Amino acid sequence: MSVTTVPIHPIKKGSLTKIWIGVLLIAAAAFGLAYAGTQSAVVTGASNEQFLAANAGEDGVVTTESGLQYKVITPGEGPSPVATDTALVKYEGQLRDGTVFDANEQAPMPVGAVVPGFSEALQLMQKGGEYRIWIPSELAYGEASPGEQIPPNSLLIFDVTLIDFISQAQMEELRQQMQAEGMPGGPPPSR
Repeated sequence: MSVTTVPIHPIKKGSLTKIWIGVLLIAAAAFGLAYAGTQSAVVTGASNEQFLAANAGEDGVVTTESGLQYKVITPGEGPSPVATDTALVKYEGQLRDGTVFDANEQAPMPVGAVVPGFSEALQLMQKGGEYRIWIPSELAYGEASPGEQIPPNSLLIFDVTLIDFISQAQMEELRQQMQAEGMPGGPPPSR
């Protein structure tokens, strides 16, 4: 019986390096896809608590003691409103899946008469400031649903710009001026 030998040709110079580079590129691509898939699952399939925990690690996101999260997009200037003030805001509200449930270019809002998380965020802002805020359901509507667009236990995401705000005293003064000028909300003119 005879043994046949098969000659093994030598590997060209640099081929082994190319193989290792290819292996490393495949491993990096696999890691990137796995990371992207995990982030997508956190955004869409995770619980609100898991989403907020992952979001807290993002650059610039601040978590308050109450659990509200915010990120300053554009800082404002001057003082911040208090709960008794009325703020003029531009906002867009959306759910975690990106569904926009409300938006307004100029909405007057009594700072203390909105959901607790929105009120807290407004009191952190200054005029001209633009924030992105994440309101946990317990600081929003909780188990109650204000309408079909916002399911119970929804985490709410808002992009908010504080255009301006006025104090309760200034608001009362404006109301009295409107009444004196016979505008709606005032007493009917005497005859």
